[in-house]
Amino acid sequence: MELLGYIASILIGVSLGLIGSGGSILTVPVLVYLFSIDPVAATAYSLFIVGFTAAIGSVAYFKKSLVNLKTSLVFGAPSIIAVFLTRAYIVPAIPKEVFSVGDFVVTKSILMMLLFAVLMVAASYSMIKKDKKKKEDNSGPQKFNYPVILLEGALVGVVTGLVGAGGGFLIIPALVLLSKLPMKEAVGTSLVIIAAKSLIGFFGESGETIINWSLLSTVAAFATMGIFIGLYLSKKIDGAKLKPVFGWFVLIMGIYIIIKETLLK
Repeated sequence: MELLGYIASILIGVSLGLIGSGGSILTVPVLVYLFSIDPVAATAYSLFIVGFTAAIGSVAYFKKSLVNLKTSLVFGAPSIIAVFLTRAYIVPAIPKEVFSVGDFVVTKSILMMLLFAVLMVAASYSMIKKDKKKKEDNSGPQKFNYPVILLEGALVGVVTGLVGAGGGFLIIPALVLLSKLPMKEAVGTSLVIIAAKSLIGFFGESGETIINWSLLSTVAAFATMGIFIGLYLSKKIDGAKLKPVFGWFVLIMGIYIIIKETLLK
């Protein structure tokens, strides 16, 4: 199973490098089902892996001047604060047994996996649906809808803190619609935001999670290898055409997790 886990770790990086988002949504299931890591700990591990790989992936966008630093600060600041507070205070405050329905007890671990599965289903929709390109979306000078951007950033931070996913599928549309960034610049800026908030969220852990640094660094290394493969393939393959296929895979995985954590328990 560990061998499959390392192969899957490479695929996480490949998807991130090839289509710009979505890879991190598979990190927690890989850690839980292939490496047998507790779901709560897996969300912490995922923050580091996602943050590290996003940081590596953002370098190529920096070189092409496709990162908007002002947007990174405006959107990233509330997101970073939210993810840090979520990992430091909200996650530790969730009781081990949240509630029960008859004989079925929803534990903290089950709740985290169900939240993650719901996020996967939402992410799959954004990947499967056809993008409607509108020239007017990116025309004119950049304008910030500060209240909405700050709120969106904070919400994405809470989601990231709870489930350990980068939330690129939420950030990229927000940057395009609210900050009027071109798509490629939105992807590069999103990677910077994801890297900052995920790594800071990881180091904001309350201390209750015991980190296996050997495993964590190995998985991160394989994911990073995958990013370089994905960036190379992106020059030869249109990632936009593969995005819906990956979306269907994420949808199936999300439904599988919901069934496994409820009906098959």
